[in-house]
Amino acid sequence: MTLTPPRLDVPTENRAVPRSLWSMAFTELWERFSFYGLQGILSFYLLYSLDKGGLDLGPAASSGIVGAYGGAVYLAQLVGAWIGDRLVSPKYVVLWGGIIIACGHVTLAALSGLTGLGVGLVLIILGTGALKTNITSIVGFMLDGHTDAKRDAGFSYFYMAINIGAVVGPLTTGFAQNQWGFHYGFGLAAIGMFAALVQYGLSMKKLPERAGQVNNPLPAGKLLAPIGYAVIAIAVIATCSLTGWLRAGNMSSVVTIAALVAAAGYFAVILSSKKVTSDEKRRVSAYLPLFLLSGIYFGFLFQKFTAISILITDRVDLEIGDWTFPVAWITALSPLSAVLITPLVARLWGRLGPRQPKPVAKFAIGLIQIGLAYFYLLVVSTVTGNATIPLLLILLFMVLAGSSEVYVGPIGLALATKIGPAKFTSQMVGLNFLTLALGSSLSGLLGQLFAEISSTAYFTIVAASAAVLGGVLLLARKPLNRWLYAGLGANGRA
Repeated sequence: MTLTPPRLDVPTENRAVPRSLWSMAFTELWERFSFYGLQGILSFYLLYSLDKGGLDLGPAASSGIVGAYGGAVYLAQLVGAWIGDRLVSPKYVVLWGGIIIACGHVTLAALSGLTGLGVGLVLIILGTGALKTNITSIVGFMLDGHTDAKRDAGFSYFYMAINIGAVVGPLTTGFAQNQWGFHYGFGLAAIGMFAALVQYGLSMKKLPERAGQVNNPLPAGKLLAPIGYAVIAIAVIATCSLTGWLRAGNMSSVVTIAALVAAAGYFAVILSSKKVTSDEKRRVSAYLPLFLLSGIYFGFLFQKFTAISILITDRVDLEIGDWTFPVAWITALSPLSAVLITPLVARLWGRLGPRQPKPVAKFAIGLIQIGLAYFYLLVVSTVTGNATIPLLLILLFMVLAGSSEVYVGPIGLALATKIGPAKFTSQMVGLNFLTLALGSSLSGLLGQLFAEISSTAYFTIVAASAAVLGGVLLLARKPLNRWLYAGLGANGRA
């Protein structure tokens, strides 16, 4: 049998998307299964009364905790990106992050009350911080040398795997919670994380060479400084918690401020670095407004875990005959709609080629669509008044809001790995995930606002804000696109 050697003369623009990307996609699928499996029932665990197996913390405290937890998960990814860039290769940071996440889910499943909640969530925050940015960087390594269209398609399919996990996770944990209780749901999330570890372990030998290298190693003599900063940060958090300054009601505010400060610091470091060229600085500067608007967009989207969860608990009829519809299945419909629409949109981008909308226009479409989704919810809330809202109407809202994510999420991932300065690749991926930190913590603040004002006023504010911001971004798309592609040979066409 004769083996045909690989073609070495194939131009990079004609190469197919590497098959090894699917190994990372399935790893991410199982990790997201565990993460969103927990996320799908966490809000209700905090909101439900003790006789229903919950902690009965109230709407404001529950929104604060959920928003802060989600924000901290993504905020920790800046630390994970730095570790994968300066201390340990991304390949091994992903492995150890997965192990820590698995321990967090086991803790939540095994321990009841606030102790299990606190320890479990902290472990998941630390582990996810290590895993997320580094596995995305590895995918970026796999797509090096491919055209923008193929990079967008590759990241779209990677993002589709994320959303498949985000669908299947809440469906299974929601069913377990509905039938047997919350801790059985947490246990299923733990099983999902173990599956991710197995999938990743089988694929480690096939990863690109860059995945096993430290891109910008920290000199041994400078290691004491980051260790000192870590100790100080832990001491400050512990002191604030023990003194009562850091509590459920203000956690989202603290994380929002931390996310904004961290983002400002990262942008300042990148834009002032002598290692960054003038074209790279133009691209990063153009990314700044997209970063802020992405954070706001995800704040609106992630309200499914805060304000919308409160609405579901208070006003949605879940009874279908003798059967109760699992609450986690409602939020699962949001990523499911994104999964179903992703292949269609990816195929559309492929067919349009250079005629497809540029990134800024895609972001604007996503904002406008989610604004329309909240306008629809405003109409529903106004028409029903104080009466119970039919389940079908809320499910339709989830479809409208969730499908808008395909215009923002994967495009942001692709941009972060495309336009980032050569010396700050991991940090740019970390900045992209910081939009999720900002969005998660903002969703906690919005959930607290929802608990204080009328639903009509609330949905009016959210719908109008999203539509107006999307319209402004659409008007500014041409100059922003030119700056985004400065030095990359693109024509900046809108």
